Amino acid sequence: MSGTGGTPYAPHTDSETAEMLSAIGVDDEEALFDIPEAVAFDGDFGIEPRSEREIRAECSRIFARNDDLTEFLGRGHYGHYVPSVVDHLADRAEFLTSYTQYQPEISQGFLQALFEYQSMLVELTGLPVANCSMYDAATALGEAATLADRVRSTSGDTVLVPEQLREGKRAVLANYCAGADLTVESYPMADGNADVDALADRVGDDTVMVYAENPTVRGCIEERLGTIGDLAADTDALFTLGSDPVSLSVLEEPASVGADVVVGEAGALGLPTAYGMGLGIFACSDEFLRQVPGRLVGAGEDAAGDRAFTLTLQTREQHIRKERATSNICTNQAWVALRAAIHAATLGPDGLVDLANDCVREAAALADRIDGLKGATAPVHDRHHVREFAVRVDQPAAAIAEDLEAEGFAVHAIGEHLLQVCVTDLNAERTDGLVAAFEEVI
Repeated sequence: MSGTGGTPYAPHTDSETAEMLSAIGVDDEEALFDIPEAVAFDGDFGIEPRSEREIRAECSRIFARNDDLTEFLGRGHYGHYVPSVVDHLADRAEFLTSYTQYQPEISQGFLQALFEYQSMLVELTGLPVANCSMYDAATALGEAATLADRVRSTSGDTVLVPEQLREGKRAVLANYCAGADLTVESYPMADGNADVDALADRVGDDTVMVYAENPTVRGCIEERLGTIGDLAADTDALFTLGSDPVSLSVLEEPASVGADVVVGEAGALGLPTAYGMGLGIFACSDEFLRQVPGRLVGAGEDAAGDRAFTLTLQTREQHIRKERATSNICTNQAWVALRAAIHAATLGPDGLVDLANDCVREAAALADRIDGLKGATAPVHDRHHVREFAVRVDQPAAAIAEDLEAEGFAVHAIGEHLLQVCVTDLNAERTDGLVAAFEEVI
């Protein structure tokens, strides 16, 4: 804080500001901006003043227009119950007013929280390096592809992804790859999992990265990850695996199946289902430490020999020369990562595993009940599932989804006769209603 008072977030005193303005030859700060008169603020927002009670009543009327739907939606967006302690701790002023922790001496608490977030991902993935977050799973996947292009000795330029990949994720990946002169191509799926034999025929010297997901986009547990990792390693391609922290608590550790990079959505912890706001995972092996996009929080010692935290690696364009930067990704979703860390710490290792096991059991139980209905088959894929599964219906899937929506339930229509249903701890208590609605509409 300045010796003349003020705030650490706006450190310039009036005299310092006047001196700077004088040096550049202007009278005030407004002279530094050229704002068209048509859009300049004239001192009146044009909003009728109302009391707090009136505003709350108006908001209630607006919110009442929303459909009262119970969502059984998934496909990369998962809602789990977020304990109230997450809101209470994350809403503390010192967290809300922080952005990037450029000054570690006043950011030790936040830096420690981000270090714990990274440590959580290291434990779940088995990989020794994790950054303090990406925007979301899609941008993390894009960053993995550009990393593969930088570090692999292969002359290839092809990124292989499952043909059953969420459209939005593939579009973001394609956007990243276009700038790096990479090509995105698909390999076949068989019964909800990777067709490993077809992948083996496709992987070659032209492959720079192989991407797989566990669970897959249809909720299936991928059963031959080790073989996929071997196929990538045999051609010196990067093996990138997509997942989420809840699933990772019970599935094969990515490091054990040869994953070089793990990406995914960490927002399954700490966030409600946002359908937009995300929190990207990015973890990798030691050899790629200096190629990691974004930032890394590290632990060391201060001048007094006490443990301290700092941003030990910052490889984005804002921090180093453009030609040496690994990425121009900007925000590190620090506050969202903080929420995920608090949620994980609140659950603890046993609680996280219990939550994941519930996701497996609830999905199996709901699929079994829907399978008992005439005109429906579930799950479509003869696999173990996490949270979600596909349902084959005799009638057009879009019509069934529309009828279910009229009954108060939202599900995905993913094909002409295919639906997808996702169950978590947030909607498990409404499965009786969903089954009854299915029975009614089919």
